[in-house]
Amino acid sequence: ETVIKVEDDAVSVIGKSNIEIYIDGRPMRDEVELRQILSSNLKKVELLMAPGAAYASTTGAVLKITTRRSFIKGLSLNDQLKVDKRRKCSVMDYLSLNYRTGNWEWFLDGAVNRNNLLAKGSTTNTLDYDGTKTVVGSTQNNSYPTLTGSVRGGFNYAKDSYSFGAYYRLSPEKGDFDNTGTEWLDNNPALKREIDKRIRAHSHFVSLYYENTFADKYLLHFDGDFKSSIADNNTSTSYPGAESDNVSSADRRESQFWAGKLYMDFPLWNGSFTVGTQDSYTHTSLNYRMLNSQVEQYIPSSLTDARQTSAAVFASWSRMFGKYSLSAGARYEYVDYDFKVDGRRDSNVSRRHHLLTPDVSLGYSFNDDAQVTLSYKMATVKPPYSQLTGSLNYVGRHEIEGGNPALRDEKMHDVQLFGLWKGFMFQADFTRALDTYAYVKQLYPADNLQLLMHPVNINVSALSMYLVWSKPVGCWTPNVTVGMYRQWLKLDNRKYDKPIVSYYFDNTFALPHGWIITANMSGRTQGDMHTNRFGATWFTMDASVGKTFMNKSLTVKLSATDIFNTSNNDWTMNTYGVFVDKRQSYDQRGVSLNIIYNFQPRKSRYKGSSAAESELKRL
Repeated sequence: ETVIKVEDDAVSVIGKSNIEIYIDGRPMRDEVELRQILSSNLKKVELLMAPGAAYASTTGAVLKITTRRSFIKGLSLNDQLKVDKRRKCSVMDYLSLNYRTGNWEWFLDGAVNRNNLLAKGSTTNTLDYDGTKTVVGSTQNNSYPTLTGSVRGGFNYAKDSYSFGAYYRLSPEKGDFDNTGTEWLDNNPALKREIDKRIRAHSHFVSLYYENTFADKYLLHFDGDFKSSIADNNTSTSYPGAESDNVSSADRRESQFWAGKLYMDFPLWNGSFTVGTQDSYTHTSLNYRMLNSQVEQYIPSSLTDARQTSAAVFASWSRMFGKYSLSAGARYEYVDYDFKVDGRRDSNVSRRHHLLTPDVSLGYSFNDDAQVTLSYKMATVKPPYSQLTGSLNYVGRHEIEGGNPALRDEKMHDVQLFGLWKGFMFQADFTRALDTYAYVKQLYPADNLQLLMHPVNINVSALSMYLVWSKPVGCWTPNVTVGMYRQWLKLDNRKYDKPIVSYYFDNTFALPHGWIITANMSGRTQGDMHTNRFGATWFTMDASVGKTFMNKSLTVKLSATDIFNTSNNDWTMNTYGVFVDKRQSYDQRGVSLNIIYNFQPRKSRYKGSSAAESELKRL
């Protein structure tokens, strides 16, 4: 648990990305599910730092949480209210109802989240244009009021070693983005600019599972998922006081996703063997319409359509040899990716791949307090669908943002050394990523000055090292982490290799009568990550105080984030002759009140897991 961090309701594992979280055997679908778990109800937390072939090759770590809530027949209820006060107020409420009778469990839950974020900043682009030093700048004052919700209903049936279940979830979203600022070119007077964006979206999600154990040793498990979503965006950019037409655009993104995962666990050669298949079909389309005829000359309307069929088989085996532990696995995947623009197939982007990704891990336990593990893993990382679109977005009179349909899949090799000794933990990762992607800004061919921000493929090597110490001292549990990230990247004859050193000092005080107090401090130096150089944050601090009431059925927690308002979100970028200086301020400083009430709380018996978690994240 010393490598797990919870910051502002987001869970991360130090030194790892793409974390999968399972709660009582099922995947965590959103942060609400994690927030409702009280620390007093935790039974067991398992962390897989080197997940095998049964998980997608992109999975960096797997966190498995088992709760200790008892099964109680009849009705149970859980309600959670959270109020955030930062620059503006945000409110979230989550209500869950469960009814259990005999071997059946029925559940219905819903969440409503009114989020109101505010961000301020400025962007200055400096470049040599037609032999003259040129500056393109803008200021932003962004408001992000969004209203999201979800309603989920389903059932579970369990008897002895046999179980199955399913649920359906509807998730609507409504957002109204407002950006009031200015933009300018060189020494010309700044123009006032207003950007309004309306978002209307909804999604349907169906998940089911089946599990059975045969002959007391053959475990068969199946997961199936279906998701359908539609998102409509309407954007209008106006320049009050200037003699120019509004620049308006509209887009609709539709996607469908089918996935199935079937595997069997059984003992083999004095070890544990897993074999299975994981298959998915994804169809996503983006209909982008530029409604300004002048801008459409360099930002055209387009209809892009992407379809992907993926079929994979995997196998893994693990065994203990005295104090040694060995696990090895392999995953073979066939991918057929078809990309069309305006109804015409793009043969330069469409492709078929045969992918083989092995993994192996060898560990040695000196005793209960000391162990070391060396592992190797190869992964194929597919870029998100939002980055594969060929459409461009109007940002300002001289700025464009867009995706890159020509992005290739990343091939990543990862070697990890992991060690434990009493209260210390050491982790070192060396990765070599071929054709990963990073953002660049460069000149875009047009009749006038236009800068394009978009992703491109790069090759990068990186070394990360973390040393963690944690040891309870009475009611106080300190947790100290010191880390370093250093990469080797060269792009357009420019190196991006300044290391980032970071630290975390977390403190938890478990006091009598159900009181819990936390005080967490962190900081980092300036350094490079891909093509961004992030500013230094020398010291930030979060704190919370909480108490349980009514035999732990009621929990009240008051939290403060970024107490001294010292978090630095600035970054610079220097690519292809364009230097970008981004200064931005998010509303991270604030307080929140969290109230959780549990009536007859008990453990959910839904045992389904994601049929294709990595593909869902790409969508």
